[in-house]
Amino acid sequence: MTTTPDPATGTEPGPAIVAIPTYNERDNLETTIEAALTATGKADLLIVDDNSPDGTGEIADRIAAADDRVHVLHRPGKRGLGAAYLAAFDWAGEHGYRAVVEMDADGSHDPADLPRLLAALADADLAIGSRYIPGGRVRNWPFHRLALSRGAGIYTRLMLGLDVRDVTAGYRAYRLDSLHKLQLDTVTSVGYCFQIDLTWRAARSGLEIREIPITFTERRAGASKMNRAITVEALRNVTKWGLAHRARRLRHRFGRGRMER
Repeated sequence: MTTTPDPATGTEPGPAIVAIPTYNERDNLETTIEAALTATGKADLLIVDDNSPDGTGEIADRIAAADDRVHVLHRPGKRGLGAAYLAAFDWAGEHGYRAVVEMDADGSHDPADLPRLLAALADADLAIGSRYIPGGRVRNWPFHRLALSRGAGIYTRLMLGLDVRDVTAGYRAYRLDSLHKLQLDTVTSVGYCFQIDLTWRAARSGLEIREIPITFTERRAGASKMNRAITVEALRNVTKWGLAHRARRLRHRFGRGRMER
């Protein structure tokens, strides 16, 4: 098992696990698992499969039967990225893990970056693999995807006042004890908005967030899960959260002004 230092005490808080949600990733899964296990030496992996009709879950079971570092969590159907990670967080806590990495199965996240993400938890609660800080890059994305990602990040940072360059990033590591401070039972975000949601919660809770530069590469095979509904969810939620945030700040400012008079 891979362990990470505790930023408060300098000691290791316990084992870490890499959570990999899957839905129809049979063409990518074996390569991703092999690379992740090699990159971190003794890392444990949790494949969270949403009853993939292409047999991804069966492939995961076969690999897990041959390697005790690999575990599989089967879910009854496709319920979205957010729900998959929430299930992974619960599973990790129940099985004694203290740090969780979120990683895609499609090859877009380089497993070689896993050690750097986990090491960053020595002085952070959340380590984000960032495409948009110095040293970060995006490979093989069409212009419209890059523009959408960049635009979503700028809009989110402006609306929420976040000092995070890659707020929608999906490659990240959390200290599990810090996750418990984010009221996960109230999270309803389904798609990639889940990443914005948890970043926003982490910032508001005063958690230490650190960005680590990574190279993001377009998926090796299969179809992207991004669609119009996911984009609309993110836009709607960020707008709602941003307006509420600004309203709270205005109420606080005017309330303090009246008290001073």
